[in-house]
Amino acid sequence: MRYRSHSGVWMVMAMWVAGAGSAGRARGDEGMWLFNDLPKAALRERHGFEPTDEWAKHVMLASVRFNSGGSASFVSPQGLVLTNHHVGADTLQKVSTAERNIYRDGFYARTPEEEIAAPDLELNQLVSIEDVTERVTGAVPAGASPSEAFAARRAVMDRIESESLQATGLRSDVVTLYGGGRYHLYRYRKYTDVRLVFAPEAATGFFGGDADNFEYPRYCLDICLFRAYENGKPANTEHHLAWSADGAGDGELIFVSGNPGRTRRIYTVAALKHQRDVRFPLTLDFLRRREILLQQYGLGGGEFERQARDDLFGVQNSRKAYVGMLGGLQNPATFVAKEAAEKDLRARVDSDAALKKHADAWTRVEEIQARRTQAARESASFNSRLYGIAETIAQLVVEDRKPSSQRLREFRDSARASLEQDLYSPAPIHGELEKTLLADSIGLFIERRGGDHPLVAAVLQGKGPEERASELIGKTKLGDIEARRALVKSGPDGVARSDDPLIQLARSMNDEYRRLRTIQDELNELETQAYAAISECLFAAHGTGTYPDATFTLRLAFGTVKGYTENGQAVAPWTTLGGAFEHEARHQAKDPWLLPKSWHEAKDQIKADTPYNFVCTADIIGGNSGSPVLNRQGEFVGIIFDGNIQSLTADYYYSDEVSRAVAVHSSAIRETLRAVYHADRIVEEIGGAAKPAESK
Repeated sequence: MRYRSHSGVWMVMAMWVAGAGSAGRARGDEGMWLFNDLPKAALRERHGFEPTDEWAKHVMLASVRFNSGGSASFVSPQGLVLTNHHVGADTLQKVSTAERNIYRDGFYARTPEEEIAAPDLELNQLVSIEDVTERVTGAVPAGASPSEAFAARRAVMDRIESESLQATGLRSDVVTLYGGGRYHLYRYRKYTDVRLVFAPEAATGFFGGDADNFEYPRYCLDICLFRAYENGKPANTEHHLAWSADGAGDGELIFVSGNPGRTRRIYTVAALKHQRDVRFPLTLDFLRRREILLQQYGLGGGEFERQARDDLFGVQNSRKAYVGMLGGLQNPATFVAKEAAEKDLRARVDSDAALKKHADAWTRVEEIQARRTQAARESASFNSRLYGIAETIAQLVVEDRKPSSQRLREFRDSARASLEQDLYSPAPIHGELEKTLLADSIGLFIERRGGDHPLVAAVLQGKGPEERASELIGKTKLGDIEARRALVKSGPDGVARSDDPLIQLARSMNDEYRRLRTIQDELNELETQAYAAISECLFAAHGTGTYPDATFTLRLAFGTVKGYTENGQAVAPWTTLGGAFEHEARHQAKDPWLLPKSWHEAKDQIKADTPYNFVCTADIIGGNSGSPVLNRQGEFVGIIFDGNIQSLTADYYYSDEVSRAVAVHSSAIRETLRAVYHADRIVEEIGGAAKPAESK
């Protein structure tokens, strides 16, 4: 969906049972399914279709994950990758300049030589999944304290990842599933030479702006094309999606292959109330503050607006989503079915001798929420790219002195290449924006800690937030990549001697950062143990034929192309390209309902009745942005870019009554590439894709 990693107006669905997914058997077309455990029987029974292992493997290998947050797919044998404009926006901003605003004006590489290298983009292609549950859980000694259990679990996960990386050369991540009930090893092929091929203008990629966001009908060409390279040449991507001749049709069975960010469907009532009363209000306070800050910065005009645009978009997106999510949790009716299902499951556990040992798991989760509330307002970090670099360096040189298995997870050997790609990214950093962000972060820190707190005095050093931020950003050398490398190479002693003010600030915050990190790690471990116990109770009650909560790893969802009824009015399943011009006219062609010049110049060449955006019942959330929509043959029929307002319940439960995923139709992509952008090279490339393996 459009928001990258977060998940608003909620509608309460009476059919929500025990949080669904992780908490009970899936209903309807619910589910974000593991590729090594697809619901073949359910698909056969409901839709008369059963995917073969070859079909599933092909779709898995044709799917792509963006490290910046989002999903994508290979759509040609030459490494061509299709995702959303808003997923690619981070890169579009980084390759833009004051003189050449690619994000705003769009881009098309007419030749391979014109394709633009992304400065720090990593694409992941999932190639295998292995169940390592017994090894992970078996490494935790019986009776271990939370800190001992956490250390043992961290160590064995590191060993598994390191062994896999050494044996295969592939990125290797141990993924926690079912809240700690299962552990799987995911191996990825990484692509770090990625180049921009095509992007439309922002005016059509996000047509309707924040006003139309999470709404339907929609008229957005939310697409962006990159190319993965290997050894300086376009990657050979045997597994890629053939382009459907007709695209998705009304009532058709479709599949969505993508990386949903994180769901909380296993959460207990107590955990959901913590979200409602503590986490969401604090998050919204931060988002509203940051939105105003970025808007004010952008009012500086031209280059200031460009620098802030991507961050502002992300903040507005998240703010709108969290407002709706909080509103839903504040409705008492939301908890009725959840509380009843939890009560029934706990009664079953109490009456089952084999499960009774897990009876206190819900109480443990509730106690953890109380501790999370106490720590929620504390922070020991600042929101600035340059400060983040300083913090990473200050911690990295300390962590590197430890065995990989004892480090903070982000500094383990198996994750080192990805960490360094980000740390040494050549992407531009804007000094004035950095000063603004850091000053506001320091101001928020003072509000949270109080002006007389010793740490506040250490941060400010007798200056106000704006003066201090200006001094820190003005004197740091961390904008220079070689300066970063030299500091890391100098080790702990060199970093300790550094006179760089941001390094000094990060070092002064390090003890507090680690104190808070230790608290969070302990709470996470306790919660993992409690949810692992709850998962075992759910497996006993409902069997294992269900799916775990989303973890920003590859999943397959399915559904049908289907309209819905809203306020007594029927909403058609799709819009048309011609409808975009009508939508513009209804709003008097005012921003953000203003199509770019290229569209008006090509209006007579566009087939107006071409399907544009469409809705389906697939179960998706944030992170699914850019996910391909496929038909039974595994052909590309569309690309997910958003959900309607009713779909934003999906972090906690699924309903297909009125909630819908929103996609760009494959026919609209090909038609606009042809008629508006004259991107013949791309049209020819996607049109020549071979058909995938057949299904039963």
